[in-house]
Amino acid sequence: MKTVVAAVIERADRRMLIGQRRKDDSSPLKWEFPGGKVRESETAEAALARELREELGVTLTKCAEMGRVRHQYAASAEELEIRFFAAAIAEGEARPLCFEQIAWVLPKELGSYDFLAANRELVANLATGRIKPAEVLEKPRQRSHE
Repeated sequence: MKTVVAAVIERADRRMLIGQRRKDDSSPLKWEFPGGKVRESETAEAALARELREELGVTLTKCAEMGRVRHQYAASAEELEIRFFAAAIAEGEARPLCFEQIAWVLPKELGSYDFLAANRELVANLATGRIKPAEVLEKPRQRSHE
């Protein structure tokens, strides 16, 4: 099973960054949260930082996992595990280096975009406020007791 990471980047004005896949990509012109496949020797966090650099030209400063989804697209025999992260980026302008276009949208506006199927549950939770990325990032890390 391949692991994929995706970043939910929320600005102070509560708008979240989404990207539209290019016309010649698989699932053309669908919207998604930026991210991509984790390479063999990479941690999920390192993959997220690399993907954000490659796709948007931005630097990841902080991230915290906020959910996982397993999904299999009809065109692929392989099942994916998608790990969604609340993410913060350094100041600077995100650019659509690998996207048709990018948009900063309010949670309630997410439902009007045609998202990839694997993103739908998260989109619903973000749109209704059940999940708030800023709160996920602020929570202290849970430590396991030995």
